[in-house]
Amino acid sequence: MPVETELKLELHPDDLSRLLAHPLLSAQPPRRERLFNTYFDTSTLALRAQRMAVRERRVGRSTLLTVKTAGTSVGGLSRRGEWEAPCRPGQFDFAALVDDETLAQALVRVAWQLVPVFRTDFTRRSWLLQQGPACVEVALDEGVITTGNAQGRHCQPILELELELKSGPVDALLDLAHTLALGPSGQAAQGLRLLPAQRSKAERGYALFVGERAQPAKSSRVELDADMHPVQAFRAVALSCLTHLQANETGVLPPSDDGGLPDPEFVHQCRVALRRLRTALRVFRDHLPRRFVAHWSREWRSVAGALGDARNWDVFVAERLPDWSAATGDGQTPPDLLAHVQALRLDAGRRAAEVLSGSAHALRLLAFTRAVLALEPVDTPASAESSALSLTDWARTAVRERHAAVKRAAHVARRAGPEGRHELRIVLKKLRYAQELLAGVLPPKGVARSTAMLANAQALLGHLNDLNTAQALLAGLPPALASAWVQRWQHALDEELQAKLKELPAMERALERRPTPWH
Repeated sequence: MPVETELKLELHPDDLSRLLAHPLLSAQPPRRERLFNTYFDTSTLALRAQRMAVRERRVGRSTLLTVKTAGTSVGGLSRRGEWEAPCRPGQFDFAALVDDETLAQALVRVAWQLVPVFRTDFTRRSWLLQQGPACVEVALDEGVITTGNAQGRHCQPILELELELKSGPVDALLDLAHTLALGPSGQAAQGLRLLPAQRSKAERGYALFVGERAQPAKSSRVELDADMHPVQAFRAVALSCLTHLQANETGVLPPSDDGGLPDPEFVHQCRVALRRLRTALRVFRDHLPRRFVAHWSREWRSVAGALGDARNWDVFVAERLPDWSAATGDGQTPPDLLAHVQALRLDAGRRAAEVLSGSAHALRLLAFTRAVLALEPVDTPASAESSALSLTDWARTAVRERHAAVKRAAHVARRAGPEGRHELRIVLKKLRYAQELLAGVLPPKGVARSTAMLANAQALLGHLNDLNTAQALLAGLPPALASAWVQRWQHALDEELQAKLKELPAMERALERRPTPWH
């Protein structure tokens, strides 16, 4: 089966001229062609359900029939089956095109049902570059996706760069992408907004056809195998976290012209993805290069910190403020206070969007993907003993150590007050994410017991953290806005906080005494 390996990158329109000025591209004139593509499916979108695409491409007087199958995609890098050959327009000779007999017969059975669903029309400028031992085709596509449905005709712009590996190692794609993303000056400070794209033109076209808006995506279970080396397991975990992050980044958009904000769940899920990724760096650190762990822990911590302010204001304005307004009886927040906190939320949202759409983040994503794929299982003396264990035994040891840390933190928290409570919340999160990441090789019953044990503690500590955050945000408001309304709210928050604090000792004793579920 022919396999296509390519890297898709979305380019910011304002950076187009700088990309074309890059020495690697400006050194040779590009090949130009106009491509008209029609994508076909059944009326029930049966091919989309199987993550397949059937396309007719018209280039000049020639027509090509293409079939693409489901593949894998992470960091914009995708691998999938692809077949392409000349054809007559409207004639789907899948038996001659596809050398996978099962797939070919399945397509033959639905060929009579295929109808046009959407079209892409773009100009392609392409260059064939030698990148070390690899040959890479670089294609810059600029045009539109169009479709029509009951609601009318719809259109969406295309401006993307595709790097397709013709021969050589996959690392060359990421190396070349990073070089191009540095811009014509070759300096990170002047890099291009060239972000890895998770969705293909076909996926975007289908979404446009059905009127599907991007939805926040939750993390998915990481498939691990007991025979894996911890480095291989880390690679699977890290790439899964990266996929989770990128699936939500496009939803962290700047506020619209009318001040409208995107779904705050996008920011929340980005932060969850980053927490999981940072937990993975800690859990697997004994098997990873020290510089790798130190560098990427700093990088992802800085991104998480940039999103924290946006999340705090989202919760404050969208959740806490309506609850308090309803509790006061009049259901209305003073207009000057509401306008001020809305402005702060908009500003935090803009800053979060800038972080995830900037050139520094583009370079970060490409560099991290490349670094993760380049990791090899090379044990140091400190990690050799744990490598001798099966991944299942190693995972049990890892979560058992974190359970012990929770019990120690619970013991300290009963005596240390707010500082101890903060540390307990941190170690609970570390345990929770470690269990989620390693669940693929942990006994399901053990995971269930541990999750049940932690659920109430997590809920209580999370609520206390929300109360503390709300108090801090209120305390930071300008004195002119510290009205009687705000003062009443501060008093109510303090009463609620004191009531919840009374529940802490019992919860901490329960955590301290509960036996570790990993035997």
